[in-house]
Parts: sequence; structure tokens; C-alpha cells
Amino acid sequence: MVMKLDIKKLIKNLAVPIAIGAISGFLTKGGVEDFNTNAQKPAFSPPDILFPIVWTILYILMGIVAYIIDTSGYSDNKKRALTLYYVQLGFNFLWSFIFFNMANYLLAFIWIVILLGLIIATTVAFYKINPKAAYLMIPYILWVSFATVLNFSIFLLN
Repeated sequence: MVMKLDIKKLIKNLAVPIAIGAISGFLTKGGVEDFNTNAQKPAFSPPDILFPIVWTILYILMGIVAYIIDTSGYSDNKKRALTLYYVQLGFNFLWSFIFFNMANYLLAFIWIVILLGLIIATTVAFYKINPKAAYLMIPYILWVSFATVLNFSIFLLN
């Protein structure tokens, strides 16, 4: 079975997470600079240049996954799954403000733990609709799991 590509839906689904990431990056730029200058980081913290590269890849993957789910036909499961997806995307967006602009590392840690739970719940919901789409969420889960450990370590150091 060959699926016809819906270009409008693909662009919309790619644009949403990429735009959220770009807006977040723009609005937290000053906080990121302050963090990189003043905060103590654990030895396992990756180089600063890695973060925008990884996040760009992850946002593209999220857009592809959202497109796959969005074009999977109508079901109550799809509506719930996409609602979870957008909620986790909102939590993702707000984490940057808490961590970088507010420099509230404890609240950011609590927030990212909730975010990780939402990502996992979203992935499970996606799996029920399209297992292949859910597998594309694994890099996101792994990166946010690492970011959770990193966030907690930064909280302890600062």
C-alpha cells in the first residue's frame, strides 16, 4: 500500500515543533548566554554547540511523527495522542524559560520529569496508532532522559 504524501499536513506538522524550538531559542538566548558564562556544569555536560544540533534533529523527528499520526485516519485515540503531543510540546517550550531565564534549576528539574512522563505517555499513545511512529520518538525520550540527569546535576552544583 502506497500512502499519498499530504504536503500541507507535512509542512504544518514540521513547522510547529521547529517554530516552537526557534521561538524558544530566540526568547531564551540571553538566559542561555548567562547560563553558559556563570553556571557550574558537570563533567559529562556536552559541548554547547551540540544542543541546537540535537534539538533541531529532534524537532524534525517530532514533526515527522506528528505527520504520521495526523494522517493515520480518524479515531479517538488519534485525537488523544495528538493532544498529549501538543501538551508535551508546550511543556518542552516552557522548560527553557524556567531553566535559562529564571535559572530555577529545581523547578526546571521537576518540570522536566513531568515532561519526560508526558513524552512517554505520548509515545505509548502513538504506538497504539502506528508503532513505527512511536519508535521515532525514542531518540527524544533518550535525549530528555539525559537532559533530566544533566538538569539535576546542575541543580546540585548551583
